[in-house]
Amino acid sequence: MATFIYDGCIGNIVSQNINFNADTFYVMLVTSGYSPNQATHEYRSSVTSEVVATGYTAGGQATTPTVFEDYVTNHRVTISFSQVTWTSETITARAAVIYKNRGGAASADELVAYVDFGSDQSNSGGNFTLTFTTPLVLQN
Repeated sequence: MATFIYDGCIGNIVSQNINFNADTFYVMLVTSGYSPNQATHEYRSSVTSEVVATGYTAGGQATTPTVFEDYVTNHRVTISFSQVTWTSETITARAAVIYKNRGGAASADELVAYVDFGSDQSNSGGNFTLTFTTPLVLQN
């Protein structure tokens, strides 16, 4: 499975339900048991097989987006997310899911992107750090 922006994210940006400059975003880790659906998964309640590990809090951790607008030259907006670290963890994860955290029910949290690691990534007892090396790109 490839990394992608959920289809519902685009609609939520257009309808102003998602504002990368003002909203709170989280990243959660999932195992290979989650079968993401770019077209139909719109809310966090659609995400299954979240990682379960000592010290890992369900729902993941906050991540901060940085928005770079490059309309004139490349007709695009790029969105990068801050690094997230889970400390003293034993984790096996296949992917990360970025979503808007509304602070309540999972059925209200809009999905943004699915980030596939390409294979299971494991860590035993140390820090599990997720660094986003490629920004999301919204381009005309």
